[in-house]
Amino acid sequence: MKTGVFYGIGVGPGDPELITMKGARVLARCRDVFVPKARMEGDSTALTIAGHYLSADSRVHELLFPMTSDQDELARCWEEAANRIAQVLQRGDDACFLTLGDPLLYSTYIYLLRALRRQVPDIAVMTVPGITSFSAAAALTEFPVGEAREPITIVPTADDLDAVRKALRGSGTLILMKIGKRLGRVLDLLEEAGLMDQAVFVSHAGQDRQHIEYNLYQLKEDGFEAGYFSIMLVHTRNKGYE
Repeated sequence: MKTGVFYGIGVGPGDPELITMKGARVLARCRDVFVPKARMEGDSTALTIAGHYLSADSRVHELLFPMTSDQDELARCWEEAANRIAQVLQRGDDACFLTLGDPLLYSTYIYLLRALRRQVPDIAVMTVPGITSFSAAAALTEFPVGEAREPITIVPTADDLDAVRKALRGSGTLILMKIGKRLGRVLDLLEEAGLMDQAVFVSHAGQDRQHIEYNLYQLKEDGFEAGYFSIMLVHTRNKGYE
């Protein structure tokens, strides 16, 4: 029996209209749709975005990927998820996996695909790219991400902020992703670098909880609590490309 095709579909940052035509077309004809969840009792953000593109007879399968740094637990979740998808593919049916933003940018899809290839080495895969959160943030704020020969640096904000501190000393545009609870510390670093007026903050771009802030001092004053889907765009002052 011929194995089905595995589709990784980027559903974009939050606005359902930002799903690509290709992604919407694949979803409309794919019966087995796998969606990631951080908690079993919660909703899947990716499914909420893509829900109305699914066909009436779609079967939705929820996959748990907890927000943890325990690599052993994560590896077990990836392998279990890959096994469930492999069962669908090996009976000859196609399967789709939804992921926020783009599938190959800081996404669970990367690890899931590796696990799936270990289990089904000859699997047919089609990855459908999606609009990234920083592209949506730039569009919402009219913030140019790259000009002339300006370099672009993307940093996933982590508990250790050394990478952020180093990037702020660089040149061009800095994209800080997944800020979350580290917002206060990131704002302190921006203030130390004198870059508070060179940055914009966007949380939950295109979603119901969307928040845009041009005055980063206001964020500090309000003690704003940023979620996982938070991003900051910064123009550094070291214009080494000029």
